[in-house]
Amino acid sequence: MADFKLYFLCILCTFFSVTFSTRAAESSSTDVELLLGKVKTSLQGNNENLLLSSWNSSVPLCQWRGLQWVFSNGSPLSCSDVGAPEWTNMSLFKDPSLHLFSLQLPSANLTGSLPRELGEFSVLKSLYLNINSLSGTIPLELGYSSSLSDIDLGDNLFNGVLAPSIWNLCDKLDRLGLHGNSLSGSIPEPALPNSTCNNLQFLDLGSNKFAGNFPEFLTRFQGLKELDLSNNLFSGSIPQSLAGLDLEKLNLSHNNFSGVLPAFGGSKFGMEVFEGNNPTLCGLPLRTCGGSSRLSSGAIAGIVIGLMTGAVVLASLLIGYVQNKKKKSRGESEDDIETGEEDENNDVKDGGEGKLILFQGGEHLTLEDVLNATGQVMEKTSYGTVYKAKLADGGTIALRLLREGSCKDRTSCLPVIKQLGKIRHENLIPLRAFYQGKRGEKLLIYDYLPNRSLHDLLHESRGKPALNWARRHKIALGIARGLAYLHNGLETPITHGNVRSKNVLVDEFFVARLTEYGLDKLMVPAVADEIVALAKTDGYKAPELQRMKKCNSRTDVYAFGILLLEILIGKRPGKNGRSGDFVDLPSMVKVAVLEETTMEVFDVEVLKGIRSPMEEGLVQALKLGMGCCAPAAAVRPTMDEVVKQLEENRPRNRSTLYSPSETRSEIGTPF
Repeated sequence: MADFKLYFLCILCTFFSVTFSTRAAESSSTDVELLLGKVKTSLQGNNENLLLSSWNSSVPLCQWRGLQWVFSNGSPLSCSDVGAPEWTNMSLFKDPSLHLFSLQLPSANLTGSLPRELGEFSVLKSLYLNINSLSGTIPLELGYSSSLSDIDLGDNLFNGVLAPSIWNLCDKLDRLGLHGNSLSGSIPEPALPNSTCNNLQFLDLGSNKFAGNFPEFLTRFQGLKELDLSNNLFSGSIPQSLAGLDLEKLNLSHNNFSGVLPAFGGSKFGMEVFEGNNPTLCGLPLRTCGGSSRLSSGAIAGIVIGLMTGAVVLASLLIGYVQNKKKKSRGESEDDIETGEEDENNDVKDGGEGKLILFQGGEHLTLEDVLNATGQVMEKTSYGTVYKAKLADGGTIALRLLREGSCKDRTSCLPVIKQLGKIRHENLIPLRAFYQGKRGEKLLIYDYLPNRSLHDLLHESRGKPALNWARRHKIALGIARGLAYLHNGLETPITHGNVRSKNVLVDEFFVARLTEYGLDKLMVPAVADEIVALAKTDGYKAPELQRMKKCNSRTDVYAFGILLLEILIGKRPGKNGRSGDFVDLPSMVKVAVLEETTMEVFDVEVLKGIRSPMEEGLVQALKLGMGCCAPAAAVRPTMDEVVKQLEENRPRNRSTLYSPSETRSEIGTPF
């Protein structure tokens, strides 16, 4: 028996010796080996990634894409170090004093999952894997990192709940971005009830599926400067303690918050910060919170319903305009309607309620239809307001009410209006009618199209269809054809004057239609120049364009070039509302070309399914966009030339452009 016990003890010792030696070997793995053995495989999924292919022994370690290395003494690894024989890749692979300091691969077409081993890097501070297609859950091991301070995992496909261990990073965490994923459940509280995350300044959890009450523990994070919880499923009240934070930026819009807003003081935040919540949400900058607590449930319901529908259905389109008495006869009403086909030299006779000019496709409209229409505000600009208007017969139209004082007098406007009313092209939104009231009110009347703008499709994450290269090419070609028609297809050419992604509507078949063309011709110079100023802020202004009266086909081409780069790169040009930085798309492309990283500038959705960017026309489209943005106007192509180049460089694989149900796929811009 004693011999058996001794034998068993020896086996046990051998087992533990092997186990501990194995674990010791695992723990002694260098950061380089861990990166190649676990992280690379996890991030690229089943597809070999172009950027991750640089992570191999034939490439100097300092040139591995998206990585920064440091030694234990804090000195960075540079390529000058690698020149010495002792700094070959093989020796660095085994060097325990070499540590991964930063992993930054945004927009890198990553398709795998987030490896749990990221928490094992002892010196890793920055982790930026935003704008990829990473999926699965965010591993709880990430919260066990001893060094992470900057994390951005936004705009991926992560789902599931967020592990409470993320707040283990509180002592060091400066930035946490999880925007635009599908994370759900409530925001977990820190394990330590008094955690304050004093260093955390930026927290973006917007555009997920988080639910439950406002995570009140966040109000203890006194260092917060920017907080985004927008586009989630939060409900309940917003705690008054939130006002105690020294926030510079806040976004709580598009949830279901109710109750009284915290007293932030003054006009620190605008209405857009709280829009899209429960209509009972009140307090500055929203409506004041008033009324008696004795109101009956019926009265309260009436108030709620009134708030919900008043701005949508019952708001009058012509605010302050009082309709005169009904016409004495139908004949008098007909005298107030004029067809757009009449001779422009005819006298225009004003009736008691103004004048309605009809164009092709708008013949069914009457003056009474227009004046009695009710609707909701769709868009506000410096020169007018666009409404979705409901007619008495149930039909819907779009109305643009031009701001008082923004337009030229009627004599100057009428020739332009009649010219715009005759324009018909499949890639242009047609003008159906024009109304001028007795007091000078001016309404442009269009078909209402329940489409999304190209801006929303490119930059809003909620509910948008996938925009692969075939679909984006079709959109770009449609825009180009519409502009080419304005420039060269009319008896009297028209410049658009305001080309931008917000002025492009895209239907369910990815047919693009331009709006707002030629409106600057109706405006007084000061108001028209406001469009130029806005184009400068938003990054669409040609360098030579200082006043709208100098707008021409070449300045339109420049704006189209920016728009084409926006379609390819997927980034919003101009001043960024969140960071305040100015995004210069042409400069971004130039830098990428010089650094031989051109493929990195493309939006990740554009590259999906693309084997050869050259064969698919992607590279040619990028060159075309840069050519349109040439600083010298004389060297820019014409829109006819742009159309020709886009037609010659169509995507080869267009099988994903339409679903089987899209029977009108050949209408508009045939492929």
